[in-house]
Amino acid sequence: MPQPTLDITPSVTVHALLEAYPQLEDVLIGMAPPFKKLKNPILRKTVARVATIENISSVGGIPLDILIGRLREAVGLPQSADCYSDQNYFGEPPEWFSTDKIVFAVDEKKVNAKDGKSLVAIMLEAKGVNSGDIIELTTSFLPAPGIDIMKSKGYLAWSRREGDGLVRSYFLKH
Repeated sequence: MPQPTLDITPSVTVHALLEAYPQLEDVLIGMAPPFKKLKNPILRKTVARVATIENISSVGGIPLDILIGRLREAVGLPQSADCYSDQNYFGEPPEWFSTDKIVFAVDEKKVNAKDGKSLVAIMLEAKGVNSGDIIELTTSFLPAPGIDIMKSKGYLAWSRREGDGLVRSYFLKH
């Protein structure tokens, strides 16, 4: 068996994972419906470069230990002795959250993917968002990579699941 080119850990990006192990695309797609979006070339060029295995664990609703175990098994790597836990994106509404502060909303169903912009890029371009304002993002999955990007840009973030299968994520500009 050839030497593995990449160890599969929570911090590995989807891009690096699929570059090292292209066969894992089908494995991922078979694990969770949101992973079907990996077939989108725009997503592969943008989000996949920053989304980590830990992020997609949350997006797909698959416990991190299970996801890493299945990926390692699929490429013939031994199971890791490390115990991985999921990052929690959900919880009680934070003190800063108020629907009155929402000044900009983005709905993934209304974004034209052909323009080459990710949801995060559109959100970062939001005009008129001042300190203390909130941006709302509505998706059919937990956008963990986007949440992490927005946090890295100085936003506070909180997400909640809705009964109709939607996830609403809120970002407070500091």
